[in-house]
Amino acid sequence: MNGAEALLQTLIDSDVEVCFANPGTSEMQLVAAIDKIPGMRPILGLFEGVVTGAADGYGRMADKPAATLLHLGSGFSNGMANLHNAKRAFTPIVNIVGDHASYHLELDAPLTSDVPGHAALASDWYRISDSAETMAQDGADAVAASLEGRCASVIVPANYAWTEGAEPVAPKAASERPKVADDLISQAANALKSGEASCLFLGGKALREDGLNAAARIAAATGARLISEVFPARIQRGRGRPSVERLPYLGEFAADALKDLKHMVLVGAKAPVSFFAYPDKPGRLWPEQCNLIELANQLQDQVGALEALADALEAPAEVVLEDTPLPEIPTGPMTAETVGAVIANLMPENAVVSDESNTSGIFSYGYYDGAAPHDWMTLTGGAIGQGLPLAMGAAVACPNRKVINLQADGSAMYTNQALWTMVREDLDVCVVIYNNSSYAILDLELMRVGVENPGERARSMLDLSNPSLDWTKLAEGMGVPATRASSTEEFKAQFEEAMANKGPRLIEVML
Repeated sequence: MNGAEALLQTLIDSDVEVCFANPGTSEMQLVAAIDKIPGMRPILGLFEGVVTGAADGYGRMADKPAATLLHLGSGFSNGMANLHNAKRAFTPIVNIVGDHASYHLELDAPLTSDVPGHAALASDWYRISDSAETMAQDGADAVAASLEGRCASVIVPANYAWTEGAEPVAPKAASERPKVADDLISQAANALKSGEASCLFLGGKALREDGLNAAARIAAATGARLISEVFPARIQRGRGRPSVERLPYLGEFAADALKDLKHMVLVGAKAPVSFFAYPDKPGRLWPEQCNLIELANQLQDQVGALEALADALEAPAEVVLEDTPLPEIPTGPMTAETVGAVIANLMPENAVVSDESNTSGIFSYGYYDGAAPHDWMTLTGGAIGQGLPLAMGAAVACPNRKVINLQADGSAMYTNQALWTMVREDLDVCVVIYNNSSYAILDLELMRVGVENPGERARSMLDLSNPSLDWTKLAEGMGVPATRASSTEEFKAQFEEAMANKGPRLIEVML
């Protein structure tokens, strides 16, 4: 075996089944290995941001890594924005990054760059293979690191990939997530029993069904509020599951929501802060009098910590949950909120939602608490262009579940190549494009930083209407069946049809 083949066999033996790829010359031995050795599904993305975003969506839903195959420092950098989002989501990912042959680097060929420097910017763990014989072990170590919630990258010089004499190695067991100390459980229990205003501030695995059920037990025993971070990686929602407040995005609204708290127990989430600094607005969002207790961080056993805390509080074993009523489906003029009402009513059980609706989805988020049980993924790191590839990766991980992508138009233009891959792989994704012809979130941000009367040139930098984007034509040009809705009734009929049929579909909502 050559180094590439030994690395690939080790990844397959480590239960890595999918490789999202945009390869170049330095990766041809790895391309050949995928062709030669069965067990790895290759999926081509036409831009590296699609590749990394898809690996993020896959990892969030499969709870194991996909591999990416990226070309040199430039290819890695093209995918870096969505790796930033994946890092913030603590998604398991293994990036395989090709580099020039070790002896070729000194020639400073046009595509030569500091690949380790690029990888260090967007990886929690990275390694440079130093021989064909070590490549397989590097891969096994990368998988183990990724299963701890780390973004792992292996840099592979081309000459080691083609050198013979390598052998695969046995998979490496992932470390168990560290348990939370008993004294910290007692500290949190005492704070929640104080009778003072308190909350569990939740993220990560704490927002999965087991964690939410334990959190609901704690809330029933203590009256603590359940609040999620603004952009959770994955939260399980819908009928039969505990409802959780979502912290508002706008800092002053978030600070107001938290102002009465005396105790905040953090589980799988960092203490809440404003996304950006603004003149005369708060950065830290918890009140000065609030006691912060970090019960379990993002790399610890969050569900175990919640269950131990519930037991320490002698919380009820089961909590009777009240279903949240669904909104009525309105008729007549269409708004972002009427679109949300339709989707909440009609989405099928066990759907997966990739939400990059941005401003268009703010006021309908709560509608989905009454919807059929589903999983919801959000823009964890704030780097836009995630929604389409995230949906694509989720559909690969969950081929028997309907995936719904709630997508802002401006963000979609960053990675619209994902539509092509959805067709190529026949993925069951319904994309709902909110077409408001604007970077609407930036209209809001301009006002919030104190610009009260922007001029024509400033406004032109946030406007998408000259020329207007035609998403039905863009989608059809990549093979996706597409329709346009200009009224609530039109959207309802089109969405019903999309839910009743498998395969990629795009609905352009004109707002």
